Amino acid sequence: MTQALAYESKAIVALMGQPEPQRNGKWLQDALQQAIMLELATLPPYLCGLWSIKEPARDQAVYDAIKAIVMDEMSHMGLVCNMLTTIGGSPRIDHADLVPKYPGHLPGGVRPQICVSLSGLTRASLDMYCQIERPEDPVAEFEEPGESIGAFYSAIRQAFKQNADLIQGHRQVEKAMEEDYGLGNSLVRLSTPKAVDDAIQVIMEQGEGSHSSPRNRYFGREGELAHYYEFRQILQGKKLVEVPTAPEGWAYEGDPIVMPDAFRMGTVPRGGWAQEPAYRPSAELQDHLTKFNRLYSELLGWLERTWQTDDQQAANDALDQAERRMRKLGLAARALMQHELPDGSGQTYGPEFLYIPA
Repeated sequence: MTQALAYESKAIVALMGQPEPQRNGKWLQDALQQAIMLELATLPPYLCGLWSIKEPARDQAVYDAIKAIVMDEMSHMGLVCNMLTTIGGSPRIDHADLVPKYPGHLPGGVRPQICVSLSGLTRASLDMYCQIERPEDPVAEFEEPGESIGAFYSAIRQAFKQNADLIQGHRQVEKAMEEDYGLGNSLVRLSTPKAVDDAIQVIMEQGEGSHSSPRNRYFGREGELAHYYEFRQILQGKKLVEVPTAPEGWAYEGDPIVMPDAFRMGTVPRGGWAQEPAYRPSAELQDHLTKFNRLYSELLGWLERTWQTDDQQAANDALDQAERRMRKLGLAARALMQHELPDGSGQTYGPEFLYIPA
């Protein structure tokens, strides 16, 4: 992997700056690698917010909304991996230069005004989630549009149309997940231009909605909105509903949404808690943090192996190994949030998501 494609590079900015006629197979492989990194980058901050909710059963609506978004993002990452392998590429996930760095910017130089950090669920973290998912032109808002992740996917979509002959169906991972997580969330074989285009449509609509509606057509729960609007209505404290008299037909004027009671997980310093003298954990707690980081790193390794084998059974086994580690992460994260920081702030520790090479 060249340094030009590393997480903290300006690769996406450079890719978007290339004229459309020059967006060939190499462009598409580089863009898809960056898209994989983008999808991965959203997961740790969303998961920290999800895991910080103290009583999911009491705050079921908010918990379910964020969990559905997390599952969508995982599916998106898998679909993009299938897009890369179908044109002969190999996803790189398990590498120090490619994993997310927090606090920091999104990979590739996209949306440089956003600083992505790890903390519990708060109004500030919800605002950050909204900034990540923000469409080019949100429904029910009147702000200047800015370049979005959706714009990057639109460029990938167009490049696939120009290079449809590259789609060969290599090393495709399939997993049925619609019954548990909703329409469009299965990993499907992308061996035709239509299949690829449909998958990109799912990713874009689940994240940003359409130009005319915030609804998520590929929902797991009835009435589910696209990610941006789900986060936004939690932040606003009221459901986004259709209002015929509103300028765009939608307004945050529905039933109240109460912020869940959450662990006050502090913001993880760059490089982990031990980097700040005021937050330095005890030896026992550091051991728990390291175990979490190893689980996370092993998960990334198994995900990379999933798309690097031509043996379908081996791919399925690798994906199963990744899922097992994913399930363990939630328990480990909540255990960390039981421990208050030693600075007297009342805030707690939480997962660092630091990469530890195998």
